[in-house]
Amino acid sequence: MSDENGNGTETAGRDAERRVRVVLVDDHRMFRTGVQAEIGRTDVTGVEVVGEAADVDQAVTVITATRPEVVLLDVHLPGGGGVEVLRRCASLMAAVENPVRFLALSVSDAAEDVIGVIRGGARGYVTKTITGTDLVDSVFRVQEGDAVFSPRLAGFVLDAFASTDAPPADEDLDRLTQREREVLRLIARGYAYKEIAKQLFISVKTVESHVSAVLRKLQLSNRHELTRWATARRLV
Repeated sequence: MSDENGNGTETAGRDAERRVRVVLVDDHRMFRTGVQAEIGRTDVTGVEVVGEAADVDQAVTVITATRPEVVLLDVHLPGGGGVEVLRRCASLMAAVENPVRFLALSVSDAAEDVIGVIRGGARGYVTKTITGTDLVDSVFRVQEGDAVFSPRLAGFVLDAFASTDAPPADEDLDRLTQREREVLRLIARGYAYKEIAKQLFISVKTVESHVSAVLRKLQLSNRHELTRWATARRLV
């Protein structure tokens, strides 16, 4: 890991002297395995991976049981998404002693995803293009209470929260439940009902019910209109 002067050995040594306990939450096992291999060499990085989870229920169970310092959290998860994990772990984040801190690690750079998890209490948001070295550094910074964002997202996040020109709340989107938003996003990406059911661990009939509810709430007629609506709001 390189510091400002490019001294990778020194930085690695610094992190190796400290320890941070981390839980990985991502629904792709191969990705979790890759992250574990990249950052989980505790003697080198100082990062100890103490648990993994693939969906919301697993995440809450593992986080509650292990009480890590930092959770690397994917945004799109079966069972309600990263925002639902944050909601159910609110008391752990608010703990006076040894709070659990969350760092979103996602392939998505959509505005809704970024703002959603930050509003939910995450301390930062980095995309999966991040290097292992930078991810280790980000984990330690979040452990220390810093806010960490991928460079391309930092200005956007500041604008969204601090600027008087921040985008207004989307009343139409706010009518949808978290699960309806997940179904909406997958429909807009071209997934078939069976694929959505498998992705979210629900039945095809339940997917159909959610789609009907979304169309009704948004006053749209079909999935083509729904896709245009979602694309216009950068939800895809």
